[in-house]
Amino acid sequence: MKTIFSGIQPSGVITLGNYIGAMKQFVELQDDYNCYFCIVDQHAITVPQDRLALRKNIRSLAAFYLAVGIDPNKSTLFIQSEVPAHAQAGWILQCIAYIGELERMTQFKDKSAGKEAVSAGLLTYPPLMAADILLYSTDIVPVGEDQKQHIELTRDLAERFNKRYGEIFTIPEARIPKIGARIMSLTDPTKKMSKSDPNQKSYITLLDDAKTIEKKVKSAVTDSEGIIRYDKENKPGVSNLLTIYSILANEPIEQLEERYAGKGYGEFKADVAQVIIDALTPIQQKYYELMESSELDDILDEGAEKANRVASKMLNKMENAIGLGRKRR
Repeated sequence: MKTIFSGIQPSGVITLGNYIGAMKQFVELQDDYNCYFCIVDQHAITVPQDRLALRKNIRSLAAFYLAVGIDPNKSTLFIQSEVPAHAQAGWILQCIAYIGELERMTQFKDKSAGKEAVSAGLLTYPPLMAADILLYSTDIVPVGEDQKQHIELTRDLAERFNKRYGEIFTIPEARIPKIGARIMSLTDPTKKMSKSDPNQKSYITLLDDAKTIEKKVKSAVTDSEGIIRYDKENKPGVSNLLTIYSILANEPIEQLEERYAGKGYGEFKADVAQVIIDALTPIQQKYYELMESSELDDILDEGAEKANRVASKMLNKMENAIGLGRKRR
């Protein structure tokens, strides 16, 4: 089987956009691929973090992975900082990366804009991300459009290393979903749904209760036309709600358009809200069970052990190829 690697930062809230755009698809992929799902806590500290909040968020994200359907018997779930090879390989790749290509990263430009000082880690974390991927001989990396540039850099670094030191790395490919990759804001459907939006009505979290979901969907921006049809350019709000409905209910958008022909936005929004509630209720139940159990830590221990075995072998190959330390057998 081909190998998939994906990492998510433990930065608190998980939105419906994160679930539809990434986590829901992970569940579908694990039956056909060798999957590694990583909680990338070392990436999180490129910006200041509260120690206790970070620890809580790491465990919470692990619980979400399992609650949405990741099976530890099929996939490897682990915490990045519990596998030292990530930081070690990241340093090696940082040494073959160029400052110019790191400064051209769009996310670095966005996050550093207007700030008097930023951490060096914010500039150099793309090689660490490359190490995350390359340590597991990854074939495919499922990402959103906003991460495509980082995968291109990962490919460049892998090819550069292979050319200089021998064919060590598999060259990974980005996998960008055609539908649902970008769930949009409920208050401004021209922007991606984001937990960093100051308006909490713009996003739905995986732990929002039924009443909160109903209120947020009811207030979602649509248009004055009153017709329920998919038109991303002219009807971004309605199109966004149709996308959410279609993916969560597993129904084609065309079928939904037929069902709601001649019906108003009020009824449509009420049904969208119910579909979201039905999808999130079992996830929430499983999440709270895991957060109170030792099962979660047992799974993370097993995942770290497996990831360490695989990553350490690749790190040894890298160090031997580049000439670090004593030659290993």
